Order: sequence, then structure tokens, then C-alpha cells
Amino acid sequence: MRSIGVFSILVFSLGALAGAAALPRPVTPEKALSMLMAGNERYVAGHTLHPDQSKARQLEVEAGQAPFAVVLGCADSRVPPELIFDQGLGDLFVIRVAGNVTGDEITASMEYAVEHLGTSLIVVLGHEKCGAVTASVKGGEVPGHLPSIVGHMRPAVEEAKAMAGDAVSNCVRVNVQHVVRELSHSEPILKEMVESGKVKIVGARYDLHTGKVIPVED
Repeated sequence: MRSIGVFSILVFSLGALAGAAALPRPVTPEKALSMLMAGNERYVAGHTLHPDQSKARQLEVEAGQAPFAVVLGCADSRVPPELIFDQGLGDLFVIRVAGNVTGDEITASMEYAVEHLGTSLIVVLGHEKCGAVTASVKGGEVPGHLPSIVGHMRPAVEEAKAMAGDAVSNCVRVNVQHVVRELSHSEPILKEMVESGKVKIVGARYDLHTGKVIPVED
């Protein structure tokens, strides 16, 4: 067991600032994934329920949060996790960044979700025609702080370019696989919780045309 340290003090302080303890909604990783995919099926079919979006739900989550899944998605405006998974307030712990890459702050956010809020599932969600992936595959000079994202994707780009087929499509999939692998081996918190079976980390890809979320296997 890990001793109480700076991280534990931090999550305790954040919890205190949030108000009360997290809402009791523990689910297994398998159940969480089933809930997400059922929501996406409703979205694709045009039969969305828009759950947990009432005034009552707003007041309920004022007391605390207990999201059943973390979604690391791209910042692309066409891929909002709450909509494509047909979820509502307090259901998902969403982290969005161009190219759905990871880094210390992103990993720390996930650690907070799984250790303090009891979230059991992390989904790394890429999508087709991703601008960040396209720019990384094309290479060349990029302005501002964009090199930081391109740098994160470089291993996936090199692997994808060696594969047959469209390099961008391949890289979307390979980048998701790389991020899932990186998070699964992130020590000490995520790696320990994955190995104990308390947390599952999976990859997926969103199809812009159909709206379907497709699993990405490693």
C-alpha cells in the first residue's frame, strides 16, 4: 500500500473544496464500458435519452461527483463525449486536448478521478480526420506551442508510416494504442490500479460520418 503523501493531501483538499463526499455510484469497469457503448448506440440510432440533464440532477451533483468513466478525447469541436455517449451532468470525467495525447497534468487529472472519485474506466478516444494527427503526419514547421503535441505523437507517426494504407487513419489508431499503453504503465497510481483490476483503460475511435464509437484494440 502507498503511504499518505502529497498527492493524498491534494485530493483531500480538492474534495473539501468541492463540498461533500462523492456520490455513491460505484460500477465495475465492464459495466462502465457497457453504459458508454449503450449510450453511443442510442446516439447513432437517433434515440438519445439526454439523461442526468435535469434541474434535479444539477442540484444533486452540487454535493459531489462520482463519474463512472474518464474520457480522454480530442479537443475537436465535433467530438463532445457527453453527446456522443448520451450522458449528462456528473456522469463523465472529461479531459480534452488536441490529438488526445497525454502529459503530466492530464495523467494527474486521471489519477484524481480514479483514486478520489472512484472512477473505474478510462477511455482514450481518437477520431477520424483528426487535425492534430494530420499535422503530425505531414511534418514540417508548426507554429506556437504545437510542437509539444507533434512531439507526443512522433512515435505513433513513425509506426503508422511503416504500415500499409492511409497514414492519417493508421496514426489515429496507433496514437490511441500508444496513449493507452503509456497510461497503463504510469506509475504508481494507474499501473497499480490497472494491475489490481480496479481500473480498465481502453482505446476507441469516433467515426465522424456515422457517429459510431469503434473499439481500438492494442
